[in-house]
Amino acid sequence: MADKPSIVLVHGFWGGAAHWAKVITELHRRGFGSLHAVENPLTSLADDAERTAKMVRQIDGPVVLVGHSYGGAVITEAGDLPNVTGLVYIAAFAPDAGESPGQISQEKPPAAFENLAPDSDGYLWVKQDKFHESFAQDLSEEEALVMAVTQKAPLASTFGDNVTAPAWRSKPTWYQVSAADRMIHPDNERRMATRMQPRRTVELDAGHASLASQPGPVTDLIEEAATASAG
Repeated sequence: MADKPSIVLVHGFWGGAAHWAKVITELHRRGFGSLHAVENPLTSLADDAERTAKMVRQIDGPVVLVGHSYGGAVITEAGDLPNVTGLVYIAAFAPDAGESPGQISQEKPPAAFENLAPDSDGYLWVKQDKFHESFAQDLSEEEALVMAVTQKAPLASTFGDNVTAPAWRSKPTWYQVSAADRMIHPDNERRMATRMQPRRTVELDAGHASLASQPGPVTDLIEEAATASAG
């Protein structure tokens, strides 16, 4: 529908654009016709923010940026474009200037921190046999297995990349906390949400992959942001 803004979905570490599958189908069902999902290289925050910004620049009209996990850092860095009218964080990092996802994680380590394994090429993986319990404990074993096998590992150095100018300081925001998150400590999510003073914070009894386990409430929050953006 012409009166609805475009939605750009940004994935995080250990996944790709397809992690948004259930949210995409739900948004489409609700009448959102302009849907986009970035496939980021996960090579550096600068690379990922630029890839996301390129997609946003191709879109005419208002855009709501939605980031899951590390995707929150990406939309924080890329979200200052003039046609971005709202930022939605789904169990996501929202660093301030000079902060990195790694720094935030080290301050309050998540439960599954020890289940990350670097390889000899500098990429950081979630151990396959620990993926279900770490990333998606509220999904079926089959769904988690597919995620584990198809995971997209980031360069470990990306964890240490700092945000320069956080877009959440100047754009309207919405935040979803996953109370049972084992990849980002829930208290870190609550702290990041509180300091950005979002229009709404929603806390779900969900693991890290809330975009897949609870697509309905996640889509509700995105729709609220889109409605506010449409004015």
